Amino acid sequence: MITLTIDGKKIEVTEGTTVLRAAQANGLNIPTLCDHPNLTPYGGCRLCLVEVEGARTLQPSCTLPATNNMVVFTDNERIRSARKFVLTMIFSERNHFCPFCQVSGGDCELQNAAYEQEMTHWPIQPAWTTYPVDASHPYFVLDHNRCILCRRCVRACGELAGNFTLGFEERGAKSFLVADLGVPLGESSCISCGTCVQICPTGALIDRSSAYRGRETQVERHPSICTGCSVGCTLDVLVRDNNMMRIEGDWTSELNGGVICKTGRFLPTVEDRTRIVTPLVRRDGKLVAATWEQALDAVAAEMKAQGSKVAALASPRLSAESLHAFKQIFKDHLAASTVTTTDECAATANLVKTAAALGHAFEGKLEDLHTADCFLLLDEDIVADHEVAGFFIKRSLPLGASLVLVNEGAHPLDLNADANLKFKKGTLAAVIQGLRAALAQNHTAVSDAAAQTGIAADTFLQAAQKLSEAEKPVIVFGKNLVSQGEALVQAVIELAEAAHASLLSTKGQANSLTAALFGLSAPLNLQDIKAVYVALGDEEPSRKLTQQLEKAPFLVVQAAYTSQLSGMAHVVLPAQTAFEQAGSYLNLDGRLQKSEAALQCTEDVRANLEILQALAAHLGAAINLNSWSAELNTAASPVALVL
Repeated sequence: MITLTIDGKKIEVTEGTTVLRAAQANGLNIPTLCDHPNLTPYGGCRLCLVEVEGARTLQPSCTLPATNNMVVFTDNERIRSARKFVLTMIFSERNHFCPFCQVSGGDCELQNAAYEQEMTHWPIQPAWTTYPVDASHPYFVLDHNRCILCRRCVRACGELAGNFTLGFEERGAKSFLVADLGVPLGESSCISCGTCVQICPTGALIDRSSAYRGRETQVERHPSICTGCSVGCTLDVLVRDNNMMRIEGDWTSELNGGVICKTGRFLPTVEDRTRIVTPLVRRDGKLVAATWEQALDAVAAEMKAQGSKVAALASPRLSAESLHAFKQIFKDHLAASTVTTTDECAATANLVKTAAALGHAFEGKLEDLHTADCFLLLDEDIVADHEVAGFFIKRSLPLGASLVLVNEGAHPLDLNADANLKFKKGTLAAVIQGLRAALAQNHTAVSDAAAQTGIAADTFLQAAQKLSEAEKPVIVFGKNLVSQGEALVQAVIELAEAAHASLLSTKGQANSLTAALFGLSAPLNLQDIKAVYVALGDEEPSRKLTQQLEKAPFLVVQAAYTSQLSGMAHVVLPAQTAFEQAGSYLNLDGRLQKSEAALQCTEDVRANLEILQALAAHLGAAINLNSWSAELNTAASPVALVL
């Protein structure tokens, strides 16, 4: 620890802390523009200048390491004059009309800084140069007139998303933000994560859906969870007058650090599917509006009549509370022959079975991806399936982490791989055995694996070398591997032990792990089935599921949106979206997270748990709404649960 004095206040910080962070941690304000707590210090805008006793010139506090006995001043006439000059130069470079804008109240950091420094006019006339506006991207707009060249967006694209799409051309005041060396954003390698939009301090990058619809001071923020995959990113849903304005990542989140993907940020704001707003019952071949009592009576009568000849499918995007109620109704009370999820969580169930056989958890945590120095991806396209987890890997590669790919076909990270093992179809088990043999320097076994898989023996040895050299290797695998059975999962565990590596598996959707722990993982068997109940989340039902249920004698669909599946149903029950109801979600590394309702809906549309409670009452089923967490606690899990 070191001690320094800032504005007369003695402060103790760890060595390596910058003066800016030391001041902020102790409630002292130093204005900034290019700085962001989730990015590495840059020192570009020079607004954070401070005076250090004994130093000839003012110093940028964001890049200045605190030293023992340092004396720092953050506010005097010399500093204020310098900060005003910095802002004057920024205002002169582009078309920033902050004096004429409405007071943003938080949306524009440049305007905030100008008011804070008591600027009332432009001391230097602006350049009056017209800059282009790039509106080619479907989700956001780039207005070069408002850019202050802080490079936050460029750094975020590389440091946080690991995509490196954005950059600058030219130098000085002529610097110009570009994508992929000069193509329009809409034609670039941008992955639409929107991190650049959220981190922009001005209006240079703006979200299309929320532009001009309200300022920061006019919206309510509701913490929520993305249900798009099993990472379970934490979100802030910004709402005004019960309208979703936009979605932002939570910069303080320990899980995803404010970074989210297109599925979490943009897709919910451009949703154009038709909502189901009233219960529907099929009469004379047509779905017609009905009361809740009529709809539930029809469902309960058919479920009671068919008993074990019922198949029940729940979306793994439903909350833990809803999944547990679903299980109690259909598995415990009705003893339905098939109770599973809409994506048949058999893969995640194999992880649960392996944990039960071992008697303990065997996976690491998502945070292992932050510190790993070698990644082995076993037939897993994490970049596409669990995009934010993929960001964690991609952004580590330029920092020196190595990458070993095991894949049957092309992979988005092929060009980044230090060792690329392309195997013949159906030989993944032999690949794993070959890697174990290579780690043990068993050349005979490596040659055998090479003959089976079509991978050169030298490539096996190259991969093993990367794993052996690493101090913190992580092996990532998912549905492609896990669905092949428990024996292959056990083989991966043994490989991890040999490589001294941490294990991490992707687990489908937001609550796939919860569904598997509740035993909702049976294969879908429709033989002799007389009635089917499907409880969907926000997702569009798959074509495969729709085709499987085309000939269901009696079909009930509980959903928020109309679909081909709901059009086939005999009874349709309108459900709330994920953002309209509260719930709990268990992500891929066993972290239980709570989501609160951000939006209100019409009275006839009910929460999934409320619908299931009402159905239980009509069936005479006794369900315990408070026992779900206790059941999770006693289940054998592949990852240690944090409930």
